[in-house]
Amino acid sequence: MTTIYLDNNATTKTAPEVLEAMKPYLTEYYGNPSSMHTFGGQIHRKIEHARAEVAALINAEPEEIVFTSCGTESDNTALMSAVETVPEKKHLITTRVEHPAVINFCRHLTGKGFRTTYLPVDTLGQLDPVALDHAVDDETAIVSIMFANNETGVIFPVETIATRMHEKGILFHTDAVQAAGKIPLDVRKTPVHMLSISGHKLHAPKGIGALYVRKGTGFHPYIIGGHQEHGRRAGTENVAFIIGLGMAAELARTNLTEEIAYLERLRDRLEQGLLKSCPHARVNGDIASRLPNTSNISFEYIEGEAILLRLNEYGICASSGSACTSGSLEPSHVLRAMDVPYTAVHGSIRFSLSRYTTGKDIDTVLEVMPGIVNELRELSPFGRDMQTRTQATE
Repeated sequence: MTTIYLDNNATTKTAPEVLEAMKPYLTEYYGNPSSMHTFGGQIHRKIEHARAEVAALINAEPEEIVFTSCGTESDNTALMSAVETVPEKKHLITTRVEHPAVINFCRHLTGKGFRTTYLPVDTLGQLDPVALDHAVDDETAIVSIMFANNETGVIFPVETIATRMHEKGILFHTDAVQAAGKIPLDVRKTPVHMLSISGHKLHAPKGIGALYVRKGTGFHPYIIGGHQEHGRRAGTENVAFIIGLGMAAELARTNLTEEIAYLERLRDRLEQGLLKSCPHARVNGDIASRLPNTSNISFEYIEGEAILLRLNEYGICASSGSACTSGSLEPSHVLRAMDVPYTAVHGSIRFSLSRYTTGKDIDTVLEVMPGIVNELRELSPFGRDMQTRTQATE
């Protein structure tokens, strides 16, 4: 059975070009980049080249990039660095729709005496910057707000927020894990202090990430030990994976405009087809401001997990929300924060596309989804009741 992979916000395929770039550093060039000899020193130069490519993706300076193990480490590092930098301040601000890497770390700090404000979003999943202004006080150590939501794809007004926080002299971090490589990012125009990236969201392998730290920003390392990463992240460098991330960043930057247009066409065809063929379906999120690859659709009166199981029988991979919470039977905290109706919140499916998604993939989903939805509604007492009411009004 052919796999149709539409769960790219959970993880992406490692690009063949990335794998080829990595291979020599898993076999032939295995030296330690901190070594004095030439065999190790030449590897150090490759790391610095990769650093420059990651920096170019977001229009940063190479020395502002710190390599980490993943997006979660980058997020945790940013938050911990902030509270270490200004230990007298005990207030954190984030949103109700952040990734667990931020929300749960804020909860961890709350247990240690910090106060956290979780900003609400509206029914489109958008944030009100004025609400943020009202939340900021003299005790605020850091504001951490994602660039784009992993479940709905909604893009927040980060440039506006970053500018306001910069003017107030408050540290601002953005989790750009879902945005990097999918939409243009420019830290020269958007004055964030720190920004998180994860390799496996942009066709690099799992196990590598990066944290942008603006020049002049106070910083305390999260992992302490040796001198690696200019003293900002100890531990022998994950050479092959760093090189892989550098290649993935180069590919994303080079092809960004074309990929955005391609993914928007496929996403819109998928979305419009499903809304037309599946009654009582609704798109969740701000369709005017979202990632080009992401569509979150609720199919009312049925369970999203049941839809996913039926899609899996056709080799179609999708998601009901964040991969980091997929083991939970609780409805999405993002959709609940958006006040998505109870009849729809449990039946949400996230389709997330990539450069490897084809028109044929979309055609297959459009072919099988109406039957799956109708079948599950026949089995659901809520679905049967809905169909009865619909027929009575026709």
